[in-house]
Amino acid sequence: MFRMRLIAAGALLAVAVGCSGGPKYAPVSGVVTVDGKPYAKAVINFQPVGTADNPNPGRGSSAYTDENGRFVLKCDEKDGAIVGKHLVRIMTRGNDVIGQAPGESSPDGAPKGGARRDPIPAEWNSDSKVEFEVPKDGTDKANFDIIVKK
Repeated sequence: MFRMRLIAAGALLAVAVGCSGGPKYAPVSGVVTVDGKPYAKAVINFQPVGTADNPNPGRGSSAYTDENGRFVLKCDEKDGAIVGKHLVRIMTRGNDVIGQAPGESSPDGAPKGGARRDPIPAEWNSDSKVEFEVPKDGTDKANFDIIVKK
């Protein structure tokens, strides 16, 4: 009888440990600035980058910046982002904003339909190659300074 209980307890423990598997999340926060000034209208997206050993590392995380340009990433109900390398995309939020992609404006270069052009360049969103490594203990220094003025 004792042996059966011990086996059952061991099986239950193995199932419980198995359920806690999956990607590890760590807290991530920071500040977005445009030309050195806090940017309150940004949407930040961190998408985990796959590897040969882990081609599907998990879901991305995102956040909006506040009036001070600060953000705290979330993934569904979880705070933070998956530990590891991420592709970062930052764009301006709002239904009246269009991207910098070709064909997004009228022939004279003005945005279509009263929309305004995203001041954040395409190399930070649609053409982004910006990467960020989320450390296992997380970080509050995921800071991005976007330079627009030339």
